[in-house]
Amino acid sequence: MLNTLTPFNMSDEPVRVQLPNMPRRPMTIDDTGLSLSYIADLVLRALYVVGELTGHGLSEQLMLPYEGILDQAIAYLRREQMVEIKGADGVGERSYRYQVTNKGVERAKELGERSQYLGPAPVTLKAYTEMMARQTTRGVEVDEANIRKAFSHLVINEALFQQLGPAITSGRSIFLYGHAGNGKTAIAEAVAQLLSESIFIPHAIVVDGQVIKVFDPIYNEAIPIPPAEAVGMDRRWMLSRRPVVVAGGELTLEELDMIYDPISKYYEAPLQMKANGGVLLIDDFGRQRVLPQDLLNRWIVPLEKRVDYLTLHTGKKLEVPFDQLIIFSTNIEPRQLVDEAFLRRIRYKIEISNPSPTEYREIMRRVCRDRNVPYSDDGLRYLLTEEYPKRNLEMRAVHPRDLIEQLIDIARFTQAKPVMSRDLLAAACKSYFVGT
Repeated sequence: MLNTLTPFNMSDEPVRVQLPNMPRRPMTIDDTGLSLSYIADLVLRALYVVGELTGHGLSEQLMLPYEGILDQAIAYLRREQMVEIKGADGVGERSYRYQVTNKGVERAKELGERSQYLGPAPVTLKAYTEMMARQTTRGVEVDEANIRKAFSHLVINEALFQQLGPAITSGRSIFLYGHAGNGKTAIAEAVAQLLSESIFIPHAIVVDGQVIKVFDPIYNEAIPIPPAEAVGMDRRWMLSRRPVVVAGGELTLEELDMIYDPISKYYEAPLQMKANGGVLLIDDFGRQRVLPQDLLNRWIVPLEKRVDYLTLHTGKKLEVPFDQLIIFSTNIEPRQLVDEAFLRRIRYKIEISNPSPTEYREIMRRVCRDRNVPYSDDGLRYLLTEEYPKRNLEMRAVHPRDLIEQLIDIARFTQAKPVMSRDLLAAACKSYFVGT
């Protein structure tokens, strides 16, 4: 039913850059949402760790403007005799080179005992919550034409499409189930393509002096902003593609709360927070190292209220946005995993069944085209009338890709031409399928 063979790559489509929500460049200390003393501590720690920095260098390190903000923090540190000027690399205060004094070193060491964070200045939780509300997945408009385009690389029948379309446009959670190898992950990735508009994500947020890293290059692909627009932007935020976070069988309950590093003394945002504004795919659901009921119970409130509650190591509870399209994917019968009460909370349950012979043929044809292997109806007929029956196999959407790749490997080894011959197909089946 689905062609899972085309590698998913969000870079294949140009991103629609969305700038109406662009966070504006802070002009004063108050605009940052941070206190003068907190910014001064960031400056002091940067100078202590990096060494001498100019005003411009500090601005690049902390992603804060020098005029009106960092110059105020430096003036404060100089009055407190923690920072001094060591020279200049040009004209103007931005070119002055600063370094910490002995008194400043002692203060920087104290700060290091609290947090080792060094990077762009964080934004407040309030600013993050407000930004995510403006970039909600519920606000993404997708029509039938866009959905068909996103699924154009898949072989998908009309009945399944008519189920998927409403589920995607709803912005609600989706439960995909069916045999392994029929494209559930490919569907989730295609859904993410529909959410390809860009969003703003902060490098980090701060709560009660505790830093939580949010931007993650694994899930967030930074998008350059036109220079004319970047001048007026708060650089503590990054323009990113909507994130796609995939969690498989390795997922644990601990990963759904903030991860505190006792050495660096700051937090890493949990997976569902990194997925805000995008897609969170729970793949191989039911095969995690935690009971499905425990995992789903953890999300009962977030799924209904669209807010999550996280805990600092101090015991303080935080209310953070829970705004992403969650897709559960499993090859286990849903009623074996969770009770009816929870299934009601997941509005859309969609079975991804085995491909029909016609769909299997189209998948095989596309695979052969992409792998430069001549397609043969005779070869396909041999597979479906001889190899599959004698092995008592059901067709899976992933089989064409895997078999053709096996065939190519065998042909390369035997120095034969890669074609859908009976001999090569038989050898591919023997080395791919378990059994006779």
